[in-house]
Amino acid sequence: MQESTKEDFEMKVNIKTIPPGPNARVIVDEDTKYLATSTKSLPVVARRGKGVYIEDVDDNVFIDFAAGISVNNMGHIHPYITEKVQEQIWKLWHFAGTDFYYREQVDAAKAIESIVPGKFDKKVFFTNSGTESNEAAIKVAKINKKKQGFIAFIGGFHGRSQGALSFTASKGIQKKGLFPSMPGVEHVPFPNPYRNPFGIDGYENPEDLENAAIDFIEKYTLKMYAPKENIAAILVEPIQGEGGYVVPPKNFHKRLIKLAHDNDMLLIMDEVQSGFGRTGKWFASEHFGVEPDVMSLAKAIANGIPMGATVFKADLDFPEQGLHSNTYGGNVLASVSCTATIEAMKKENAVQNAEKRGHHMRKRLEELQEKYDVIGDVRGIGLMQALDFVKDRKTREPFTKFRDTLEYKAFQNGIIVLGTGESSIRLIPPLIITDSQIDEGMDAFEKGIKQSL
Repeated sequence: MQESTKEDFEMKVNIKTIPPGPNARVIVDEDTKYLATSTKSLPVVARRGKGVYIEDVDDNVFIDFAAGISVNNMGHIHPYITEKVQEQIWKLWHFAGTDFYYREQVDAAKAIESIVPGKFDKKVFFTNSGTESNEAAIKVAKINKKKQGFIAFIGGFHGRSQGALSFTASKGIQKKGLFPSMPGVEHVPFPNPYRNPFGIDGYENPEDLENAAIDFIEKYTLKMYAPKENIAAILVEPIQGEGGYVVPPKNFHKRLIKLAHDNDMLLIMDEVQSGFGRTGKWFASEHFGVEPDVMSLAKAIANGIPMGATVFKADLDFPEQGLHSNTYGGNVLASVSCTATIEAMKKENAVQNAEKRGHHMRKRLEELQEKYDVIGDVRGIGLMQALDFVKDRKTREPFTKFRDTLEYKAFQNGIIVLGTGESSIRLIPPLIITDSQIDEGMDAFEKGIKQSL
Protein backbone atom coordinates (compact mmCIF):
# COMPACT_ATOMS: atom_id res chain seq x y z
CA MET A 1 0.00 0.00 0.00
CA GLN A 2 1.31 3.45 -0.88
CA GLU A 3 2.00 5.73 2.08
CA SER A 4 -0.34 8.70 2.36
CA THR A 5 1.17 12.15 1.97
CA LYS A 6 0.70 14.89 4.53
CA GLU A 7 -1.84 16.53 2.23
CA ASP A 8 -3.95 13.35 2.26
CA PHE A 9 -4.35 13.42 6.06
CA GLU A 10 -7.64 15.23 6.48
CA MET A 11 -8.22 16.43 10.01
CA LYS A 12 -11.54 14.80 10.81
CA VAL A 13 -12.84 11.38 11.80
CA ASN A 14 -12.92 9.16 8.75
CA ILE A 15 -13.32 5.38 8.98
CA LYS A 16 -12.61 3.87 5.55
CA THR A 17 -12.13 0.27 6.68
CA ILE A 18 -13.70 -1.16 9.82
CA PRO A 19 -10.74 -1.27 12.20
CA PRO A 20 -8.58 -3.11 12.72
CA GLY A 21 -8.06 -3.25 8.96
CA PRO A 22 -5.84 -5.72 7.09
CA ASN A 23 -2.61 -3.73 7.49
CA ALA A 24 -3.31 -3.18 11.18
CA ARG A 25 -3.96 -6.88 11.78
CA VAL A 26 -0.57 -7.81 10.30
CA ILE A 27 1.23 -5.50 12.73
CA VAL A 28 -0.89 -6.61 15.69
CA ASP A 29 0.03 -10.22 14.95
CA GLU A 30 3.74 -9.39 14.69
CA ASP A 31 3.57 -7.32 17.86
CA THR A 32 2.03 -10.28 19.69
CA LYS A 33 4.84 -12.52 18.44
CA TYR A 34 7.81 -10.28 19.18
CA LEU A 35 6.84 -7.97 22.05
CA ALA A 36 6.27 -8.83 25.68
CA THR A 37 2.70 -8.92 26.98
CA SER A 38 1.80 -5.62 28.62
CA THR A 39 -1.41 -3.60 28.82
CA LYS A 40 -2.52 -3.18 25.19
CA SER A 41 -6.29 -2.90 24.94
CA LEU A 42 -7.26 -1.52 21.52
CA PRO A 43 -5.81 -2.53 18.12
CA VAL A 44 -5.10 1.06 17.09
CA VAL A 45 -2.04 0.82 14.82
CA ALA A 46 -0.90 4.40 14.41
CA ARG A 47 0.96 5.68 11.39
CA ARG A 48 1.08 9.35 12.33
CA GLY A 49 -0.69 12.03 14.28
CA LYS A 50 -1.48 15.70 14.04
CA GLY A 51 -3.24 17.83 16.58
CA VAL A 52 -6.06 15.79 18.11
CA TYR A 53 -6.14 13.18 15.33
CA ILE A 54 -4.41 9.86 14.63
CA GLU A 55 -4.19 8.18 11.25
CA ASP A 56 -3.75 4.41 11.22
CA VAL A 57 -2.00 2.15 8.70
CA ASP A 58 -5.29 1.53 6.86
CA ASP A 59 -5.92 5.26 6.27
CA ASN A 60 -8.54 5.50 9.01
CA VAL A 61 -8.54 8.76 10.96
CA PHE A 62 -9.49 8.77 14.65
CA ILE A 63 -10.03 11.57 17.11
CA ASP A 64 -7.77 10.94 20.08
CA PHE A 65 -9.48 11.12 23.47
CA ALA A 66 -6.63 9.22 25.16
CA ALA A 67 -3.72 11.57 24.31
CA GLY A 68 -1.14 8.87 24.92
CA ILE A 69 -2.67 8.42 28.41
CA SER A 70 -2.51 12.16 29.16
CA VAL A 71 0.90 12.58 27.52
CA ASN A 72 0.24 14.54 24.32
CA ASN A 73 -1.47 17.43 26.09
CA MET A 74 -0.42 19.81 23.31
CA GLY A 75 -1.51 17.37 20.63
CA HIS A 76 0.49 15.31 18.20
CA ILE A 77 3.45 16.88 16.36
CA HIS A 78 2.94 20.33 17.85
CA PRO A 79 4.72 22.74 15.47
CA TYR A 80 6.66 24.79 18.05
CA ILE A 81 7.74 21.81 20.16
CA THR A 82 8.70 19.86 17.04
CA GLU A 83 10.78 22.78 15.74
CA LYS A 84 12.72 23.09 18.99
CA VAL A 85 13.44 19.36 19.17
CA GLN A 86 14.53 19.30 15.52
CA GLU A 87 16.94 22.16 16.15
CA GLN A 88 18.46 20.30 19.10
CA ILE A 89 18.85 17.00 17.22
CA TRP A 90 21.70 18.51 15.18
CA LYS A 91 23.52 19.82 18.25
CA LEU A 92 23.54 17.21 21.05
CA TRP A 93 21.31 14.30 22.06
CA HIS A 94 22.68 13.06 25.35
CA PHE A 95 25.36 14.01 27.85
CA ALA A 96 24.39 12.39 31.20
CA GLY A 97 22.91 15.34 33.05
CA THR A 98 23.41 13.79 36.48
CA ASP A 99 27.19 13.63 35.95
CA PHE A 100 27.84 16.67 33.75
CA TYR A 101 26.29 20.03 32.96
CA TYR A 102 24.34 21.66 30.13
CA ARG A 103 22.09 24.68 29.83
CA GLU A 104 19.09 22.76 28.47
CA GLN A 105 18.59 20.84 31.72
CA VAL A 106 18.79 24.01 33.80
CA ASP A 107 16.27 25.71 31.52
CA ALA A 108 13.85 22.80 31.91
CA ALA A 109 14.16 22.87 35.69
CA LYS A 110 13.51 26.61 35.75
CA ALA A 111 10.49 26.18 33.48
CA ILE A 112 9.05 23.52 35.78
CA GLU A 113 9.68 25.56 38.91
CA SER A 114 7.83 28.48 37.31
CA ILE A 115 4.57 26.50 37.26
CA VAL A 116 4.76 24.09 40.24
CA PRO A 117 2.77 25.46 43.20
CA GLY A 118 4.51 26.44 46.43
CA LYS A 119 5.91 29.74 47.71
CA PHE A 120 9.23 28.17 48.62
CA ASP A 121 12.49 27.35 46.92
CA LYS A 122 12.38 24.09 44.97
CA LYS A 123 14.76 21.60 43.43
CA VAL A 124 14.19 19.16 40.57
CA PHE A 125 15.44 15.63 39.99
CA PHE A 126 14.82 14.51 36.42
CA THR A 127 13.70 10.97 35.69
CA ASN A 128 12.45 8.90 32.75
CA SER A 129 8.91 8.10 33.90
CA GLY A 130 6.30 8.60 36.58
CA THR A 131 7.29 5.36 38.25
CA GLU A 132 10.87 6.55 38.55
CA SER A 133 9.68 9.93 39.84
CA ASN A 134 7.88 8.17 42.66
CA GLU A 135 10.96 6.07 43.40
CA ALA A 136 12.95 9.27 43.86
CA ALA A 137 10.21 10.72 46.07
CA ILE A 138 10.39 7.63 48.28
CA LYS A 139 14.11 8.20 48.79
CA VAL A 140 13.66 11.91 49.52
CA ALA A 141 11.15 11.05 52.25
CA LYS A 142 13.21 8.27 53.83
CA ILE A 143 16.42 10.27 53.91
CA ASN A 144 14.88 13.46 55.27
CA LYS A 145 12.54 11.99 57.85
CA LYS A 146 14.85 9.12 58.80
CA LYS A 147 11.77 6.89 58.85
CA GLN A 148 10.92 3.96 56.59
CA GLY A 149 7.12 3.66 56.51
CA PHE A 150 4.48 5.21 54.25
CA ILE A 151 0.73 5.63 53.85
CA ALA A 152 -0.93 5.17 50.45
CA PHE A 153 -4.52 4.86 49.27
CA ILE A 154 -6.74 2.08 48.02
CA GLY A 155 -7.36 2.78 44.35
CA GLY A 156 -4.08 4.62 43.88
CA PHE A 157 -1.65 3.98 41.05
CA HIS A 158 1.99 5.00 41.33
CA GLY A 159 3.89 2.68 38.99
CA ARG A 160 4.97 -0.91 38.49
CA SER A 161 8.58 -1.14 39.70
CA GLN A 162 8.96 -3.06 42.93
CA GLY A 163 9.20 0.10 45.04
CA ALA A 164 6.41 2.08 43.38
CA LEU A 165 4.32 -1.09 43.11
CA SER A 166 4.12 -1.27 46.88
CA PHE A 167 2.01 1.92 46.78
CA THR A 168 -0.14 0.89 43.80
CA ALA A 169 -3.55 -0.54 44.70
CA SER A 170 -5.91 -0.01 41.77
CA LYS A 171 -6.08 -3.53 40.28
CA GLY A 172 -5.12 -6.90 41.72
CA ILE A 173 -3.41 -8.01 38.50
CA GLN A 174 -0.78 -5.32 39.01
CA LYS A 175 0.63 -7.26 41.98
CA LYS A 176 -0.28 -10.82 41.04
CA GLY A 177 2.70 -13.13 41.58
CA LEU A 178 5.02 -10.26 42.46
CA PHE A 179 5.16 -10.47 46.26
CA PRO A 180 7.10 -9.15 48.08
CA SER A 181 7.45 -5.54 47.04
CA MET A 182 8.93 -2.87 49.31
CA PRO A 183 7.67 -3.38 52.87
CA GLY A 184 6.28 -0.65 55.09
CA VAL A 185 3.40 0.77 53.03
CA GLU A 186 -0.02 0.87 54.70
CA HIS A 187 -3.11 1.41 52.52
CA VAL A 188 -6.14 3.38 53.66
CA PRO A 189 -9.52 4.16 51.99
CA PHE A 190 -9.63 7.04 49.53
CA PRO A 191 -12.72 9.26 49.94
CA ASN A 192 -14.45 8.14 46.75
CA PRO A 193 -17.78 9.99 46.68
CA TYR A 194 -19.46 7.37 44.47
CA ARG A 195 -18.21 4.13 46.03
CA ASN A 196 -16.50 3.89 49.40
CA PRO A 197 -16.33 1.39 52.26
CA PHE A 198 -18.00 3.80 54.68
CA GLY A 199 -21.39 3.65 52.94
CA ILE A 200 -21.50 7.45 52.63
CA ASP A 201 -22.84 9.28 49.59
CA GLY A 202 -19.97 11.69 49.16
CA TYR A 203 -21.85 13.93 46.74
CA GLU A 204 -24.61 14.58 49.25
CA ASN A 205 -22.43 14.49 52.36
CA PRO A 206 -18.84 15.42 51.39
CA GLU A 207 -17.83 16.55 54.87
CA ASP A 208 -18.97 13.25 56.39
CA LEU A 209 -16.86 11.40 53.84
CA GLU A 210 -13.82 13.59 54.58
CA ASN A 211 -14.27 12.96 58.30
CA ALA A 212 -14.49 9.21 57.79
CA ALA A 213 -11.34 9.06 55.65
CA ILE A 214 -9.26 11.27 57.96
CA ASP A 215 -10.57 9.53 61.10
CA PHE A 216 -9.57 6.17 59.65
CA ILE A 217 -5.97 7.33 59.35
CA GLU A 218 -5.84 9.05 62.73
CA LYS A 219 -7.87 6.62 64.84
CA TYR A 220 -6.93 3.32 63.27
CA THR A 221 -3.86 3.46 61.03
CA LEU A 222 -1.62 5.66 63.18
CA LYS A 223 -2.86 4.46 66.56
CA MET A 224 -3.25 0.74 66.01
CA TYR A 225 -0.76 -0.57 63.47
CA ALA A 226 1.37 2.13 61.82
CA PRO A 227 2.62 4.55 64.50
CA LYS A 228 3.57 8.01 63.29
CA GLU A 229 7.13 7.43 64.45
CA ASN A 230 7.46 4.94 61.57
CA ILE A 231 5.81 6.96 58.79
CA ALA A 232 7.96 9.20 56.58
CA ALA A 233 5.29 10.38 54.13
CA ILE A 234 1.82 10.06 52.68
CA LEU A 235 1.71 9.47 48.91
CA VAL A 236 -1.52 10.41 47.17
CA GLU A 237 -2.92 11.36 43.77
CA PRO A 238 -4.96 14.58 43.97
CA ILE A 239 -7.40 12.86 41.58
CA GLN A 240 -7.04 9.11 41.30
CA GLY A 241 -6.11 8.07 37.76
CA GLU A 242 -6.06 4.33 37.13
CA GLY A 243 -8.40 3.93 40.09
CA GLY A 244 -11.24 5.49 38.09
CA TYR A 245 -10.68 9.27 37.87
CA VAL A 246 -11.98 9.72 41.37
CA VAL A 247 -12.28 13.30 42.64
CA PRO A 248 -12.29 13.55 46.46
CA PRO A 249 -14.26 16.15 48.45
CA LYS A 250 -12.73 19.61 48.09
CA ASN A 251 -11.26 19.93 51.61
CA PHE A 252 -9.79 16.45 51.88
CA HIS A 253 -6.28 17.26 50.70
CA LYS A 254 -6.02 20.33 52.96
CA ARG A 255 -6.86 18.14 55.90
CA LEU A 256 -4.48 15.45 54.68
CA ILE A 257 -1.47 17.76 54.46
CA LYS A 258 -2.26 19.12 57.92
CA LEU A 259 -2.42 15.58 59.25
CA ALA A 260 0.94 14.82 57.63
CA HIS A 261 2.71 17.87 58.98
CA ASP A 262 1.18 17.51 62.46
CA ASN A 263 2.71 14.04 62.58
CA ASP A 264 6.15 14.91 61.14
CA MET A 265 5.45 13.43 57.71
CA LEU A 266 5.83 14.74 54.18
CA LEU A 267 2.97 14.92 51.71
CA ILE A 268 3.93 13.58 48.28
CA MET A 269 1.47 14.29 45.48
CA ASP A 270 1.58 12.15 42.38
CA GLU A 271 0.59 14.51 39.55
CA VAL A 272 1.83 12.22 36.80
CA GLN A 273 -1.59 11.88 35.14
CA SER A 274 -3.34 14.97 36.48
CA GLY A 275 -0.61 17.56 35.87
CA PHE A 276 0.35 19.99 33.13
CA GLY A 277 -2.99 21.67 32.61
CA ARG A 278 -5.12 18.56 32.34
CA THR A 279 -7.67 19.79 34.92
CA GLY A 280 -7.79 23.46 33.90
CA LYS A 281 -5.04 24.43 36.32
CA TRP A 282 -1.37 23.64 35.92
CA PHE A 283 -1.70 20.95 38.58
CA ALA A 284 -4.76 19.30 40.10
CA SER A 285 -3.49 19.98 43.63
CA GLU A 286 -4.23 23.67 43.00
CA HIS A 287 -7.97 22.91 42.90
CA PHE A 288 -7.66 21.76 46.49
CA GLY A 289 -5.48 24.63 47.75
CA VAL A 290 -2.52 22.37 48.57
CA GLU A 291 1.23 22.94 48.12
CA PRO A 292 2.79 19.49 48.56
CA ASP A 293 6.29 18.96 49.94
CA VAL A 294 7.16 16.68 47.03
CA MET A 295 5.53 16.34 43.61
CA SER A 296 5.95 13.48 41.12
CA LEU A 297 5.66 14.41 37.45
CA ALA A 298 5.93 12.73 34.03
CA LYS A 299 3.59 12.02 31.06
CA ALA A 300 2.78 15.47 29.57
CA ILE A 301 6.01 17.04 30.85
CA ALA A 302 7.67 16.77 27.40
CA ASN A 303 4.61 16.08 25.22
CA GLY A 304 5.68 12.58 24.21
CA ILE A 305 9.43 12.39 24.68
CA PRO A 306 10.02 10.13 27.72
CA MET A 307 10.69 12.24 30.79
CA GLY A 308 9.69 12.65 34.41
CA ALA A 309 10.64 14.79 37.38
CA THR A 310 10.54 14.80 41.15
CA VAL A 311 10.11 18.35 42.48
CA PHE A 312 10.63 19.03 46.17
CA LYS A 313 11.30 21.76 48.69
CA ALA A 314 14.93 22.80 48.35
CA ASP A 315 15.72 21.96 51.97
CA LEU A 316 14.78 18.33 51.24
CA ASP A 317 17.68 17.94 48.79
CA PHE A 318 19.90 14.87 49.07
CA PRO A 319 22.56 15.72 51.68
CA GLU A 320 25.47 14.15 49.80
CA GLN A 321 26.45 12.98 46.34
CA GLY A 322 25.77 9.40 45.34
CA LEU A 323 22.55 8.89 47.30
CA HIS A 324 20.55 9.01 44.09
CA SER A 325 21.22 9.33 40.36
CA ASN A 326 20.38 7.89 36.94
CA THR A 327 21.65 7.95 33.36
CA TYR A 328 18.93 9.43 31.15
CA GLY A 329 17.14 11.80 33.51
CA GLY A 330 17.12 15.29 32.05
CA ASN A 331 18.31 14.00 28.68
CA VAL A 332 19.11 16.91 26.37
CA LEU A 333 16.32 16.25 23.85
CA ALA A 334 13.80 15.64 26.63
CA SER A 335 14.84 18.83 28.41
CA VAL A 336 14.40 20.88 25.24
CA SER A 337 10.99 19.33 24.65
CA CYS A 338 9.98 19.99 28.25
CA THR A 339 10.88 23.67 28.08
CA ALA A 340 9.23 24.05 24.67
CA THR A 341 6.07 22.32 25.93
CA ILE A 342 5.70 24.69 28.87
CA GLU A 343 6.43 27.69 26.63
CA ALA A 344 3.83 26.56 24.10
CA MET A 345 1.26 25.95 26.81
CA LYS A 346 1.75 29.49 28.14
CA LYS A 347 1.69 31.14 24.71
CA GLU A 348 -1.44 29.30 23.61
CA ASN A 349 -3.29 29.51 26.94
CA ALA A 350 -3.66 25.73 26.96
CA VAL A 351 -4.51 25.57 30.66
CA GLN A 352 -7.34 28.07 30.26
CA ASN A 353 -8.54 26.20 27.19
CA ALA A 354 -8.68 22.98 29.18
CA GLU A 355 -10.95 24.66 31.71
CA LYS A 356 -13.29 26.11 29.08
CA ARG A 357 -13.42 23.00 26.90
CA GLY A 358 -13.83 20.90 30.03
CA HIS A 359 -17.14 22.62 30.76
CA HIS A 360 -18.36 21.86 27.27
CA MET A 361 -17.31 18.22 27.42
CA ARG A 362 -18.88 17.81 30.86
CA LYS A 363 -22.17 19.14 29.50
CA ARG A 364 -22.09 16.57 26.70
CA LEU A 365 -21.30 13.76 29.16
CA GLU A 366 -24.13 14.76 31.49
CA GLU A 367 -26.50 14.77 28.52
CA LEU A 368 -25.44 11.20 27.79
CA GLN A 369 -26.07 10.29 31.43
CA GLU A 370 -29.62 11.62 31.15
CA LYS A 371 -30.25 9.48 28.07
CA TYR A 372 -28.61 6.19 29.08
CA ASP A 373 -29.29 4.50 32.43
CA VAL A 374 -26.12 2.45 32.05
CA ILE A 375 -24.12 5.58 32.97
CA GLY A 376 -24.06 5.73 36.73
CA ASP A 377 -21.63 8.57 37.39
CA VAL A 378 -19.96 11.42 35.55
CA ARG A 379 -16.89 12.84 37.30
CA GLY A 380 -13.74 14.79 36.74
CA ILE A 381 -12.33 18.30 36.40
CA GLY A 382 -11.37 20.14 33.22
CA LEU A 383 -10.37 17.76 30.46
CA MET A 384 -9.88 14.92 32.92
CA GLN A 385 -13.34 13.35 32.82
CA ALA A 386 -14.77 9.85 33.20
CA LEU A 387 -18.02 7.92 32.89
CA ASP A 388 -18.76 5.06 35.28
CA PHE A 389 -20.97 2.28 33.88
CA VAL A 390 -23.35 0.34 36.10
CA LYS A 391 -25.82 -2.52 35.85
CA ASP A 392 -28.22 -0.65 38.12
CA ARG A 393 -28.06 2.98 39.24
CA LYS A 394 -29.45 2.19 42.66
CA THR A 395 -26.99 -0.56 43.54
CA ARG A 396 -24.13 1.05 41.55
CA GLU A 397 -22.89 -2.41 40.63
CA PRO A 398 -20.02 -2.00 38.14
CA PHE A 399 -20.74 -3.04 34.56
CA THR A 400 -17.26 -3.94 33.36
CA LYS A 401 -18.41 -5.99 30.38
CA PHE A 402 -20.38 -3.08 28.94
CA ARG A 403 -17.44 -0.71 29.47
CA ASP A 404 -15.10 -3.04 27.59
CA THR A 405 -17.57 -3.48 24.73
CA LEU A 406 -18.09 0.26 24.46
CA GLU A 407 -14.36 0.97 24.41
CA TYR A 408 -14.06 -1.22 21.31
CA LYS A 409 -17.22 0.00 19.59
CA ALA A 410 -16.18 3.62 20.13
CA PHE A 411 -12.84 2.81 18.50
CA GLN A 412 -14.61 1.35 15.48
CA ASN A 413 -16.62 4.55 15.21
CA GLY A 414 -13.51 6.71 15.19
CA ILE A 415 -12.78 7.81 18.76
CA ILE A 416 -9.90 6.47 20.83
CA VAL A 417 -10.71 6.12 24.54
CA LEU A 418 -9.31 4.06 27.40
CA GLY A 419 -10.85 2.30 30.36
CA THR A 420 -9.97 3.15 33.94
CA GLY A 421 -10.96 1.68 37.27
CA GLU A 422 -13.33 -1.27 37.36
CA SER A 423 -16.02 0.01 35.02
CA SER A 424 -15.15 3.51 33.81
CA ILE A 425 -13.94 5.13 30.60
CA ARG A 426 -11.68 8.17 30.77
CA LEU A 427 -11.98 11.01 28.26
CA ILE A 428 -8.72 12.94 28.07
CA PRO A 429 -8.23 14.68 24.73
CA PRO A 430 -5.33 17.06 24.05
CA LEU A 431 -5.77 20.45 25.71
CA ILE A 432 -5.79 22.18 22.32
CA ILE A 433 -9.12 20.62 21.36
CA THR A 434 -12.03 22.81 20.24
CA ASP A 435 -15.70 22.57 21.13
CA SER A 436 -16.54 21.36 17.63
CA GLN A 437 -13.91 18.61 17.90
CA ILE A 438 -15.35 17.60 21.28
CA ASP A 439 -18.76 17.33 19.63
CA GLU A 440 -17.25 15.25 16.83
CA GLY A 441 -15.77 12.87 19.39
CA MET A 442 -18.90 12.73 21.52
CA ASP A 443 -21.04 11.92 18.48
CA ALA A 444 -18.79 8.97 17.65
CA PHE A 445 -18.79 7.91 21.29
CA GLU A 446 -22.59 7.95 21.49
CA LYS A 447 -22.76 5.73 18.42
CA GLY A 448 -20.62 3.27 20.33
CA ILE A 449 -22.99 3.42 23.30
CA LYS A 450 -26.00 2.65 21.13
CA GLN A 451 -24.22 -0.28 19.51
CA SER A 452 -23.17 -1.67 22.90
CA LEU A 453 -26.62 -1.69 24.52
